Amino acid sequence: MKPSLAKGTRDFTSLEVSRRKYIINILQKNFELFGFQPLETPSFENLSTLTGKYGEEGDRLIFKILNSSINEAKEDKKTQMLNDFQKALDKPFSAESLTDKALRYDLTVPFARFVAMNHGKLTFPYKRYQIQPVWRADRPQKGRFREFYQCDADVVGSESLWQEVDLVQLYLKSFAELKVSVTIHINNRKILSGLAEYAGITDKLIDFTVALDKLDKIGKDGVVKELLERNISQESIDKLDFLFNQSNDALENLLQLKEKFAGNEIGLKGVEELEFVITQSLNLGVNIQNLVFDITLARGLDYYTGAIFEVKADEAQMGSIGGGGRYDNLTEVFGVKNIPGIGISFGLDRIYLVMEELNLFPEEATSNVEYLFANFGGEETSEALKLIIQLREKGISAELYPESAKINKQFTYAEKKGIKNLVFLGEEEVKNNTVTFKNLEAGEQKTVSLEEFLNL
Repeated sequence: MKPSLAKGTRDFTSLEVSRRKYIINILQKNFELFGFQPLETPSFENLSTLTGKYGEEGDRLIFKILNSSINEAKEDKKTQMLNDFQKALDKPFSAESLTDKALRYDLTVPFARFVAMNHGKLTFPYKRYQIQPVWRADRPQKGRFREFYQCDADVVGSESLWQEVDLVQLYLKSFAELKVSVTIHINNRKILSGLAEYAGITDKLIDFTVALDKLDKIGKDGVVKELLERNISQESIDKLDFLFNQSNDALENLLQLKEKFAGNEIGLKGVEELEFVITQSLNLGVNIQNLVFDITLARGLDYYTGAIFEVKADEAQMGSIGGGGRYDNLTEVFGVKNIPGIGISFGLDRIYLVMEELNLFPEEATSNVEYLFANFGGEETSEALKLIIQLREKGISAELYPESAKINKQFTYAEKKGIKNLVFLGEEEVKNNTVTFKNLEAGEQKTVSLEEFLNL
């Protein structure tokens, strides 16, 4: 059988794993600096937990898991079970009747489920971060995979807009440390609701936001075409034409909205919230160039209720490398009310691709062995292992070439693995309590005392 990968998945080499770990370590450090605590949830959830939370298009991308009773049955038994299902339902066979679980689509909904199940034990506001893979039955392309990692930070139990301000700081600090120049695009779902009311399409809010969310992919003409296909009138579209001609001044655009939203309560509330977040972020030293009010930003997930974020790299074409928003009603679907929440996500896989493209990974992001000990056989090998143990206790990576082979072969192994130093602990070195090593990058060879070597 010819080996192959499942579509939309990847293997990661040691170099890739080390670099991904470098990104994760920076994010994890900042999550904890900002007061977030770690959490992990299962890879799969009950299907009912996930469906109905991501909108029509999102629901179609959920990876469903075949019921184990069917999955484990023999072929003839499977056929009989499917026939029994069809008879029992007395209607055309439906795949949904065969599955009640699914791989998680994101980390937010499972987090909301966790909060709903444990709200009596949590201290609010509860801040958690989560770094785990998610799965989507999407069409694979550059920067879009079927299995990928999300790195989320969420706060639940607080309606304070200072949470939004703090999350802007978390984004900017983390990307600054990764040396990725970014722009945070920000909007508010209340503004979008206000726009729908202004255009007389309140009953078409979801259709409106789903189409608008595709602006960067299909352009104005594509959005207008989709709005028409979703039975939104040309008259309403004409009223919204100003959306596509915004100035670069966020506060000026908000002022224009205030005029259009006269008497529009939800729209004015969204403007007020967004104005607070932008103004306070600027007061904290955020450059207005890094925080852009994007009135066409919609983010198609149905559960957002307030601020919405999307982060884009300034120097690479990669789509969003982060996003999130406020979701004040998500736990209600699990029977627990009055737990508002807000969260952001870092797209690990896309951040990796951006950093790779821009050559931003430092040398320390590569996990290479510091010392390879040549194997001369006999007593010298035993002495080499004793020294290796001492190095490892000091936190220095070292390994012994496993066989007593020709020295050229051991050299080649070290060079191919990117090992920095080749150590020779031969008969003379053991007798004299010395160590000879060669720096393979500089080509320099030294003989030093055993004590000096251990304190290099």
